[in-house]
Amino acid sequence: MSTYSTPPAPQDKSSIGFGILGFLIPLVGLILWLVWKAQTPLKAKSCGIGALIGVIVYVIFYIIMFAIAGSTLSQLQ
Repeated sequence: MSTYSTPPAPQDKSSIGFGILGFLIPLVGLILWLVWKAQTPLKAKSCGIGALIGVIVYVIFYIIMFAIAGSTLSQLQ
């Protein structure tokens, strides 16, 4: 008779909360994706997608801001 039992499997379901966390702080989303991709792939996918969307939105935002700043500077001269 064995006294050891198998550990319970972690609950794996996609989470909107982790997706939002990955969107707001993409570095955290990337780290969570790397840590969880083998254990809980659905949770990891939520973090990864949130991080990816967050990076894309930040890049677009900065491109627009530089375009506005460039056009403003060219009008001043």
